[in-house]
Amino acid sequence: MGYTIAQKIIKAHLLSGDMTVGSEVGLKIDQTLTQDATGTMAYLEFEAIGVPRVKTEKSVAYIDHNTLQTGFENADDHRFIQTVCKKHGIYFSRPGNGICHQVHLERFGKPGKTLIGSDSHTPTGGGIGMLAIGAGGLDVAVAMGGGAYYISMPKMVRVNLTGKLQPWVSAKDIILEVLRIMSVKGGVGKIIEYGGEGVKTLTVPERATITNMGAELGATTSVFPSDEITRTFMAAQGREEDWTELSSDDDAVFDEVIEIDLSKLVPMAACPHSPDNVKTIEDIGPQKIDQVCIGSCTNSSYLDLMRVAAILKGKTVHPDVSLAIAPGSKQVYNMLAKNGALADIIEAGARILECACGPCIGMGQSPNSKGISLRTFNRNFEGRSGTRDGQIYLVSPETAAASALAGVFTDPRTLGDAVNIPLPAKFDYNDNMVVAPAPVEEMDNVEVLRGPNIKPYPTTSPLAESIDVPCSLKVGDNITTDHIMPAGAKILPLRSNIPAISEHCFTVCDKDFPARAKQLGSSIIVGGVNYGQGSSREHAALAPLYLGIKAVVVKSFARIHRANLINAGILPLTFVNEADYDSINEGDDISIPDVRKLIADGKEDLIIVNKTNGKEIPVKCELSGRTRDIVLAGGLLDYTKQNG
Repeated sequence: MGYTIAQKIIKAHLLSGDMTVGSEVGLKIDQTLTQDATGTMAYLEFEAIGVPRVKTEKSVAYIDHNTLQTGFENADDHRFIQTVCKKHGIYFSRPGNGICHQVHLERFGKPGKTLIGSDSHTPTGGGIGMLAIGAGGLDVAVAMGGGAYYISMPKMVRVNLTGKLQPWVSAKDIILEVLRIMSVKGGVGKIIEYGGEGVKTLTVPERATITNMGAELGATTSVFPSDEITRTFMAAQGREEDWTELSSDDDAVFDEVIEIDLSKLVPMAACPHSPDNVKTIEDIGPQKIDQVCIGSCTNSSYLDLMRVAAILKGKTVHPDVSLAIAPGSKQVYNMLAKNGALADIIEAGARILECACGPCIGMGQSPNSKGISLRTFNRNFEGRSGTRDGQIYLVSPETAAASALAGVFTDPRTLGDAVNIPLPAKFDYNDNMVVAPAPVEEMDNVEVLRGPNIKPYPTTSPLAESIDVPCSLKVGDNITTDHIMPAGAKILPLRSNIPAISEHCFTVCDKDFPARAKQLGSSIIVGGVNYGQGSSREHAALAPLYLGIKAVVVKSFARIHRANLINAGILPLTFVNEADYDSINEGDDISIPDVRKLIADGKEDLIIVNKTNGKEIPVKCELSGRTRDIVLAGGLLDYTKQNG
């Protein structure tokens, strides 16, 4: 039996475990990336581990999230990250150089390599045949120190692409179709591999759009073959020597196969408030819009923005629409400036933003009250834009540009002949905004600079003999990390200060939760299906840790968040019978007797006793030998210190 692309990469990097679906495997990590919203904590964790120099082939820190500097906090964090990088062997991508996933794809990613990043959209690297996985910052810190990265061996899903996209239909429409088919929880425990003749019709930037937004499926990652199209892209980036061919074997076996005929796809949108709430632009109809934002790590490539420029050229944005555009990297920005496309965009009335995440994480450009905003981004969770009642739709750049001109939802197929933008034979690359680390012999002379907002990792403690606590919060299905730990311009500057940021924990759901949790001292949280979907932000585990959360009991978890809870020493429990969700209410007194002994003995079946109503509720605590030891120790940081 042959291997899939992902299985080949896993096999080549396997440090422990076997490739049986569901079993834990430990992988050697070649590359890591961080961004500044998660990076400060990741580097504090790396320092705490005590390894003097990173042991990966390439580690890069990007400044792309917290670039709105309304106080000293973000600037201090950036200075801290830059000095940590210089001392410990990490490359530093300065603010203005671009969004981590876009730049890493352009300049550092290599087919067949493993990459983990403290950002859930790290799977973008799958567009060039990497095994690229989003992870919590502590997992990235351990990997930088030479430790393995552990995942449950995923199932393999093949998305077989046939045919060719119609004019004005784009890669964004492909991933929206996959989301429509699979849903935001349909990829959990799976790797999505794209194949078929249709793959050959897609450029690397188009493939990267698809693997980027594959994060919204809940998938471990997504991957395309590394073929001649990949080689052409890397040669245009001056990196042909980094290319290797990689494809699945003809007799590879997939657990699931999805067929998509590209020729049948039409322009679509993900409607509020979920990326899988997909409808066609035609079905939505000519509804009035208020704002259009083009950019993000999903759709800010040179090809994307050249198509947008061609649509806007010689026209004017509708007077009732605010159009904002953010190039994904300095490379893209430079090329648009040099060839005149930037002038076309500006002349049409667009507002040009810096090369950063910006509106995607609520960092500026929040829409008006109840405003309808079309965005080429990857997430449209409620409140993520910074406007609680904003109506956010996810669309392709082509749909976004056409709609910005018309003032209503507009199918770009009405624009006439499609614009043909070829991939450049040579990109205008210049890495002068990437700062190399100090040589090994000079690292001891580098001072790491810390601002007053940077606080240490929260205090942890080993798992208690028994848990006897109240339930401080009960939430429903599809709770996102934006619900648990909101982003946005006001909150993101507190990412290096867990005591301060914890004041915002779950306030989207219940504004009184932080105060109640602190008053209770220790408590548990109850949730529904797909709890913790969305971002990789470990702050969604660290803030509850600081607030005394000892366990989270849910119907099902999203992968990265469950791992982050374990890393924080918080017990992840799932209901054996989903109906038992109704047996616990906020305020109930909960007991999990002898929990430490049961976990230490490898027991997966536990009983929660609701002392308020007398009910005994069976739950599962599925931990491997390693994750069991992490929970017993009080978290991954304690476990790593104890085990070298």
